[in-house]
Amino acid sequence: MTTKRKTGDRTIDPLKEATTIALSRVIDPLLDLMLDAGVTVRELNQLIRERAVRNATRRVVRDTGRESRSRVAIATGLPRSEVAKILGSRDKLNPARRGQHPARRVLAAWYEDSRCLTPTGDPAVLPIFGRRRSFEHLVSIYGSGIPVRAMLDELTRIAAVEHLPNQKLLAKSRVPIITGLNSSAIAMVGERGADLLETMTNNVRRKSVPLFEATAVVSDADPAMIGVIQREINQQGSSFVSSVNSLLNRSRVKRSRASANSAVGCRLGVTVFYFQDQNSSAVVPSGSSVRRRINLRRTVDERETITMQKEPTVSKE
Repeated sequence: MTTKRKTGDRTIDPLKEATTIALSRVIDPLLDLMLDAGVTVRELNQLIRERAVRNATRRVVRDTGRESRSRVAIATGLPRSEVAKILGSRDKLNPARRGQHPARRVLAAWYEDSRCLTPTGDPAVLPIFGRRRSFEHLVSIYGSGIPVRAMLDELTRIAAVEHLPNQKLLAKSRVPIITGLNSSAIAMVGERGADLLETMTNNVRRKSVPLFEATAVVSDADPAMIGVIQREINQQGSSFVSSVNSLLNRSRVKRSRASANSAVGCRLGVTVFYFQDQNSSAVVPSGSSVRRRINLRRTVDERETITMQKEPTVSKE
């Protein structure tokens, strides 16, 4: 239990103060993404107001069993008229049922589906096209309707597959890392970021059994070791995720085709990520360049024109 303290004429709530500081740290990388994608502060402000109203409404309904716009207005600090307007509009951000990214599903199946494995259990080299035992067939089953060429382009872009002669493919990575300023990568930010924050806030509230969350970090890493550390963590992380994925697959609900009342599955998972402060990078990535600002200078004619405009006019009497 936290105790409020007074500083001068202002009462400080330590819990609220700590939450504000935490929010400022969480929102900074999101603001960078917002500026990259051209989202304005006004649009962000409207988004926050809408999500706050809908989240507060769910809480009120959960606690009281009914929707109270007045209580939502009190909780959010927004006018009751605005609360009514938001609740009366359609929830444009109502997310669809979340699931694994299609690229992840395709690669996971390539490493686990017996039809795509060699006798030794390794991912088989697959032809791009074909009705059976092909990349096309794999995408048709696990790609959520994404065209085979689009999936191939995406996996090629992130170096998860290697093109071989005669239109054949070799799987290079069990875990795809979606990068770049595109809709798929940005959607992944929302999905993975929400999962991590939900885990941590669940543990803060301690309303249930704590979910596993751990971090290993140093603040004085040798910049010369960064490349080695990244490669080692990529290898160990991929191996760990692969083993966890096998464990999760064994927990799938056994759905009976004959029973219409089969159990509904629960979404659960594990995410492993590596982080590094931007200012700790000792080496500038190859191919990157900083555009220098071009110095502009006025020409002689332009300076003369400005001087003539500033000269006072003399009236003749």
